[in-house]
Amino acid sequence: MKSAPSYLKHHFLIAMPHMADPNFAQTVTYLVEHNEQGAMGLIINRPNGLNLADVLEQLRPDDTPPALCQSLPIFAGGPVQTDRGFVLHNAGPQFQATLELGELSLSTSQDVLFAIADGQGPDKYLIALGYAGWEAGQLEHELVDNAWLTCPADPQILFDQPHDQRLAAAAARLGINLSLLTSQAGHA
Repeated sequence: MKSAPSYLKHHFLIAMPHMADPNFAQTVTYLVEHNEQGAMGLIINRPNGLNLADVLEQLRPDDTPPALCQSLPIFAGGPVQTDRGFVLHNAGPQFQATLELGELSLSTSQDVLFAIADGQGPDKYLIALGYAGWEAGQLEHELVDNAWLTCPADPQILFDQPHDQRLAAAAARLGINLSLLTSQAGHA
């Protein structure tokens, strides 16, 4: 009897120390969707060097962004469509393009950025450019190959933990210290 597949929507993917792909080495990714057609997620611990003020200068060139926007980092959400913006935020606020994900939402319209800048946005959020995507069966294959650890997503890690501590915090949810794992395989 074949068991039903186990999908990892609302989980963290934690890159194993031996991850060779530079797009994902030392990352933790929040899985927005995972089903028989594939998976989509956002890397949550890799700022791309931009801040919200930089983005708003492109979207509203005639307005000076509030000073607060200079301290709001933009994350490299993944290697796919790196010019497309995603805002992962707490559920409740609705914008022109918002997908409800349970206790979280994903918005892709510019109005969420303007709301954040104007102090009218969601309480908790992560802004990313690009996303991580896997074709049908691809993520499952990578999991079998031990490329990732997984654990249920934790909004506290996602929104409240400093970005440079999110990888270790996600691994700690599993009782694992990544620095103690080796990339070398044992031979008997």
